[in-house]
Amino acid sequence: MEFDLSTALMPFRFGFMQNAFAISIIVSVPTALLSCFLVLKGWALMGDAISHAILPGIVLAHLIGAPLILGAFAAGMFTAVATGFLAGNSRIKQDTVMGVVFSGMFGLGIVLFVAVDSGVHLDHILFGNMLGVSATELWQSGLIAGGVVLILVLKWKDWLLHSFDPAQAKAVGLWVNTLHYGLLALISLTIVATLSAAGLILAIALLIAPGAIAFLLVRRFSTMLWVSVLLCMGSMLVGTYASFFLDSAPAPTIVLVQTGLFILALLRRQILNRRASLRATQP
Repeated sequence: MEFDLSTALMPFRFGFMQNAFAISIIVSVPTALLSCFLVLKGWALMGDAISHAILPGIVLAHLIGAPLILGAFAAGMFTAVATGFLAGNSRIKQDTVMGVVFSGMFGLGIVLFVAVDSGVHLDHILFGNMLGVSATELWQSGLIAGGVVLILVLKWKDWLLHSFDPAQAKAVGLWVNTLHYGLLALISLTIVATLSAAGLILAIALLIAPGAIAFLLVRRFSTMLWVSVLLCMGSMLVGTYASFFLDSAPAPTIVLVQTGLFILALLRRQILNRRASLRATQP
């Protein structure tokens, strides 16, 4: 196929691709902002835990006829609260507790998923369905993402201090428990907003990769925030666009693009560190 201007613009002519580009822009902002805090706090596994643990909530909501986003959010918050309670009331470290809780919740979700006649809709939630996003899902994701972004923009300095030094945050009068569980609630809401785009399996990449890449590129946290947003939005748009010509699913293509960007950022950091070391050793 000859690649000319008409061919290059072809993806923008289809309604399903336009919706895929729209959902990419919508979910890229909250996931990128949250990824900075997750990377800073070392909470990569927390995002993974919540993204997998909301599966039983989705299946149960489907069974009783409730909105799936309510079931997903309830399961995500249960996982976050249960993890915090067990970590605070036992000798087991938090990462171990997270592994036990999220694997148990995900196992329960798989059992329920297989046991019930759930149909293809839950398959899309597991693996993503960017090319089948409806106008209603765009509005739902947009409202959730907008609320999360607004809260993060207003309170990012409080969460920054809490991430670096919770003791200092408590000393200056911040409600550290509210900040802790508030961040977990925002993670759960954001994962719910990304269900249509990435699915449960791939949502974790959107919550980790942008912040990790930005962390390698910049030094200031305020700069890290907007750089991660640009990287996440750009990689999602590029991955969605490329998937049209590669005849591949958009979500895994996006993850491959982000993985490539992470490798490039890591190589750049290694080169800069080596040059700095060489300059330091020179007389």
